[in-house]
Amino acid sequence: MEFRVKALDREQAVLAHHVDAVDEVDARRQLGLLGLRVISLTPVRQTRLFTRQAKIPLVIFSQELVALLDAGLSLVESIEALTEKEASPAIRRPLEQILGRLYEGQTLGAALAEHPSTFPYLYIATVRASERTGSLREALTRFITYQQQIDALRNTLVNASIYPSVLLAAGLLVTLFLMGYVVPRFSSIYEQLGSDLPFASRLLLQWGQMLEAHTMAVIVVGGTAAAGLGYGLSRRATRAAFGNWFAKIPAIGRQLRLYQLARLYRTVGMLLRSGMPAVTAMTMSSGLLSEALRPAFAKATLSVREGQSIANAMEVHGLTTPVAARMLRVGERSGNMGEMTERIAAFYDEEIARWVGIVTRLIEPLFMTVIGLLIGVIVVLMYFPIFQLAGSVQ
Repeated sequence: MEFRVKALDREQAVLAHHVDAVDEVDARRQLGLLGLRVISLTPVRQTRLFTRQAKIPLVIFSQELVALLDAGLSLVESIEALTEKEASPAIRRPLEQILGRLYEGQTLGAALAEHPSTFPYLYIATVRASERTGSLREALTRFITYQQQIDALRNTLVNASIYPSVLLAAGLLVTLFLMGYVVPRFSSIYEQLGSDLPFASRLLLQWGQMLEAHTMAVIVVGGTAAAGLGYGLSRRATRAAFGNWFAKIPAIGRQLRLYQLARLYRTVGMLLRSGMPAVTAMTMSSGLLSEALRPAFAKATLSVREGQSIANAMEVHGLTTPVAARMLRVGERSGNMGEMTERIAAFYDEEIARWVGIVTRLIEPLFMTVIGLLIGVIVVLMYFPIFQLAGSVQ
């Protein structure tokens, strides 16, 4: 959900921009983490079914910025170069505004904070933490690695679902072709013969005749259903409902939980290595979790704030596994918690990738078998009266 915001920054300057959040509480939390004091917060009513907004590709932007900084250019010169090369007005405009703020003497983090709809608050917080330690280039490099690893895990899940989706779509199209075109042709032939048909064949032919008689209605209903499904999946609430439903399936629910924990640990590790305190890093990362896990993580964050160790807090509230809990304790003893949480995330990623590979190898032949049986049954029922007729002639 998008909100229109007026807020005061640390220099008491009034800022007006937009922020994407789950609800008003989440929006105020994001703004508070950016050091902004809210004056007004108004939800933006979406007037169009689908809205398109140009987004700055953060990985490419960060890679180019790091390359320019490594080449010896100053931060202002680097932003100038990136602004001059950009051809898209929608992307060039926020870069020009950021450059203007840098000319005024503001920090990069403060300039980025004025564009929360373009730069996520996690990115802004990483930049601000690095400015305190003077390690902007290292922080951007860590963010690039972080985002590439997150994208790699997401791509693994997406790629695993492509082939089964293609199989289902192909099977559905073949079935519709048989039922809507081939079956009605056979129906007219059997009517001319005037022979009695088996019940299953007669029922199949009646379905085919109905589809042929109401072709336009079927197309309209199917198109409306597809558009409604696409619109529903674009809504956050619908995706959350589907996620909660899948989470109730034991095998899938465990992997979805591991996926969320992998993102959580990777984000916390990246923020810790950027120089951010543990409690702040955990608070900023809570938005990555589903509604079901957020209460437990909020309790774990409160326990850490009260002085309890991260390993004990996460283990007590069920936000870790036995292996990850041991790794967290090792990280606390060695004082290298940031790197250890990233290793835990990599461990979870590998486990999820193995599970996805096994499920994919099982589900592909299963789908092919189901589709083959469905098409085979339709063909057999169409030709069964012919077989009967041939037997009677003999």
